[in-house]
Amino acid sequence: MLEEAMTAIAEDGLGALTMSALAERLGTSGGHILYYFGSKDLLLLAALRWSEAALAEERRRLLARRVTAPRRLDLFLRLYLPRGPRDPRWTLWIELWARIPANEELRAAQAELDRGWQDDLEALLAKGVAQGHFAPTDVTARASELLALLDGLSTRVVLGEESGRDARSALDAARAAAELLVPRP
Repeated sequence: MLEEAMTAIAEDGLGALTMSALAERLGTSGGHILYYFGSKDLLLLAALRWSEAALAEERRRLLARRVTAPRRLDLFLRLYLPRGPRDPRWTLWIELWARIPANEELRAAQAELDRGWQDDLEALLAKGVAQGHFAPTDVTARASELLALLDGLSTRVVLGEESGRDARSALDAARAAAELLVPRP
């Protein structure tokens, strides 16, 4: 169900994803889907968790690679950013961000998912500092700043905004920001 929901979002956009439309794609009923998820918000959250779990596994592999810290940071940036304007994971994030103020469960899930990215980026930066690839810095603050910037760039790509309309320009901007935030010695 979650994979099909992500496919539907990528193909038709989040606005077209209704329980009945998803049920039709799956050959079941909307009530059947609601039985498992309870609401559209919880279905979207489950789809996002499923997608983020796959990315967490990719991050683990990325962090374990035997490459320099600057190269690992570049790979992290690529993994974080959307692949383009129809990236379903980022479409979901934007939708859920709008719903978070009124939903404690979504707020807690966002904090949990964000924490994984923050922890992994802090570890990457700390290792880079320890190995002398990056200048000494407050890795917690730099990771937080870099992730906030990546969120902004990602939103621009997904929304198709003129100055950030494609993934390539967002990656270039992320690289430039990373050079400033996490300089080499």
